[in-house]
Amino acid sequence: MRNFVQTGDTLTFTSPDPVASGQGVVMNALFGVAASAAPAGDPFEAAVVGVFELPKTAGAIAAGAKVYWKADTANVTTTATGNKLIGAATEAADDAATTVRVRLNGTAA
Repeated sequence: MRNFVQTGDTLTFTSPDPVASGQGVVMNALFGVAASAAPAGDPFEAAVVGVFELPKTAGAIAAGAKVYWKADTANVTTTATGNKLIGAATEAADDAATTVRVRLNGTAA
């Protein structure tokens, strides 16, 4: 195909804030996990698909549950209101767990 550009598994993001490798990042309608650290304003690559272990808020999360990014705390939650849908949990995480495995959906709807 002459119009193919890339697979789109990783995209170049630019954040107004410093970014750490492995950090979840929202860029408008996209959510990704930073592949490397970058200072504020510099471009960096972010994975927008795949399964990642991300920090979570308190509360249990069932396998297969829709999960959302809570930007003010940089955590995954099951609360939709005020947060951006980023994917689904691939494994259950109990209330005491500090992380959850998430299959990213490529957007921050």
